[in-house]
Amino acid sequence: MTNNPNTPSILSNKPVLVIGANGKSGRRVAQRLRAANRPFKAASRSSETLFDWDDPSTWKPALEGTEAAYITVYPDLSFPGVADKVDAFAKLAVRLGTKHLVLLSGRGEKGAQDAEQRVQASGADWTIVRCSVFNQNFSESFADAIREGHLTMPVDDIQEPFVDAEDIADVVFASLVDDRHKGKVYELTGPRLLTLPQVAEELSKAMGRDVQFHAVSVDEYAVELIQHGFSEEEALPVAQLIADVLDGRNATLTDGVQQALGRQPRDFAEFAEREAAAGTWSLERVAS
Repeated sequence: MTNNPNTPSILSNKPVLVIGANGKSGRRVAQRLRAANRPFKAASRSSETLFDWDDPSTWKPALEGTEAAYITVYPDLSFPGVADKVDAFAKLAVRLGTKHLVLLSGRGEKGAQDAEQRVQASGADWTIVRCSVFNQNFSESFADAIREGHLTMPVDDIQEPFVDAEDIADVVFASLVDDRHKGKVYELTGPRLLTLPQVAEELSKAMGRDVQFHAVSVDEYAVELIQHGFSEEEALPVAQLIADVLDGRNATLTDGVQQALGRQPRDFAEFAEREAAAGTWSLERVAS
């Protein structure tokens, strides 16, 4: 992580806006800014700094006084109409003097690339952080099922270069505080390709008990997403998106983490061991 007092900084004493500050990457970016004593606004639909992509009246108050913004979109950047919202937000940010926009994008998603182009054309300095599927989906989104020994996805025997959210946050933080990252597109992956059965094997090894992978239909997976807290309106589109993106299109490795940080990305096995040691999938957690 870039945190060197001699690093050329693109931030003044003005805060950074972190959109989705309760999410997987936003929460980690906020932690890094806090540790580096950089002022920031933690923004979401439930934060003190209110931000809602569906309510443009929340955008200006969140942006006012900021130097830079980390842009994340829930549930996904590639959903219909989202690129238009990102476009309007980026143009507003420029008008209000927010100089640098860092966008979390999705690898292999046409709609996400549309949003990237809108940010690049906004007139702001920009950095694009384009990612594969997060390791943390298995510890934060689907922990209950994995704890019970089940891993399901609407895909079969594809390979995916799962990337760690800690690496994403390191790259985003570096992009926010070091001007060498302006105008860069970083495509991030983990260090190796894994199939879902291999993911289940890594989880089993780390947990010390069996986890089985099961391929399911898109409709079946949507039902499972609802059980994990997704709304009925979101569940089917998200399930379809996962099925579409996890079709092998991203079955190649990139060196984005190395380019941005000068080190290798974290491996899935390291992630699984770390979370198992922390008790993420512990049966005692259910009992308590």
